[in-house]
Amino acid sequence: MKYPLRVSHRLLITIFVAQSLFSAAQISIITLHSIAAGILGGSDAAAGLPTTMVTFSHSIMAYFMGVIMGRYGRRNGLCTAYGIGLVGGILGVYAVLNGIFPLLLVSSATLGMARSGSQMSRFVVGEMFPIDKRAQMIGRVVFAGTIGAIFGPALVEPSSQLAKFLSLDIVTGPALAQTQLAQSILPAAAVSELTTGPWVVASFMYAISFLITFFFLRPEPALVAEQYSEPIVDPSKPDNGHKLSELLRLPNVQLAILSMLICQMVMATLMTITPWHMHLADHSNAQVSLVIGAHVLGMFGLSPLTGYLIDRYGRVTMMVIAALILIASTIISPLSTQMPYLIAGLFLLGLGWNFGYVAGSSMLADALSGADRTRVAGFNDMLVAFFAGLGTLSSGFLFSLGGFLFVSVGGGLLALLLLALIRSLTSRQIALQGA
Repeated sequence: MKYPLRVSHRLLITIFVAQSLFSAAQISIITLHSIAAGILGGSDAAAGLPTTMVTFSHSIMAYFMGVIMGRYGRRNGLCTAYGIGLVGGILGVYAVLNGIFPLLLVSSATLGMARSGSQMSRFVVGEMFPIDKRAQMIGRVVFAGTIGAIFGPALVEPSSQLAKFLSLDIVTGPALAQTQLAQSILPAAAVSELTTGPWVVASFMYAISFLITFFFLRPEPALVAEQYSEPIVDPSKPDNGHKLSELLRLPNVQLAILSMLICQMVMATLMTITPWHMHLADHSNAQVSLVIGAHVLGMFGLSPLTGYLIDRYGRVTMMVIAALILIASTIISPLSTQMPYLIAGLFLLGLGWNFGYVAGSSMLADALSGADRTRVAGFNDMLVAFFAGLGTLSSGFLFSLGGFLFVSVGGGLLALLLLALIRSLTSRQIALQGA
């Protein structure tokens, strides 16, 4: 059955709304994640563990989410992700209320698993449109991250008031002892910020995302995508009959994955250490927020325009531009600790990531079809999340060796490597097509 383009647009709106709610819910929790972990874990070291759990559980689950979507459909896969998020939110409420630090980590891992499924939405959207509009539509879904970045932190205070109204802000049991322990480590103001609010509101928003997807993401996006599918890799096999190793040997698949992986790693490494770098330079929290805000704007704010440029000038061209922007960022950022340099450097860091990530996603969506596409997309997201985790873990080590300049040089070298890989793999793809 052939579906008109308006059906694809309607499904895009459904996914965009659900993804925006999911993103805002995740960021509202992330805003207080480290505070809750530091209080319940009773140490500075415990504060960073939830983020690590989110990152690596995302990595582990991403491939399996791709398999689920390929086998059981895109709607069922996205519903599974939002349902897992709901479970994670409820576990977080219970963990904070009762001061169970291990359960808070389980909740964090569950939220990472949910994120692995939600991020597949960009491929779900991309495959529902013709190739000349695909990057634009992927960019629109990535733009949903802007909604989360704006409204996620803004939800913290009203959600705290809601938790108080529902009597879900009363810390009981072991949590009382943990807050007493934390009181000796953290300022009293920080301990007073222990609230279930973000987890309560996030659970509600995960549930809404699930319901929107379940009832309104119809017809099944995979059926709509069939009319825009490109020829499969080997006509003698069905589109889910190829081994993963066969698909990963394709030069355009390799380039798509490496573009996303390197851009994500450069971005994660520099972004993670920037607040600490600014703290050591005596910048205020408000100034740190301004710089990170500029970075988030670069990451998500221009995504619709990014998609248009990628469709207009090509995936490879925009990957090259992405690498050059990342190099510019790694040159500008360490030049000075003055705000203009940091704002410009971190904005460019986000923009370079955006170009490389959307271009890579579009190229990967172009290269494959059907279940092959979702399997490789899941494997890609697994790799990207894993190496992003390595980047965040290594940033402090690199900073201790040579400061922010050392971290920036490392990022610049990775961006140069991306330029070399673009040239090499593009030449291989041209040779393969000519054979």
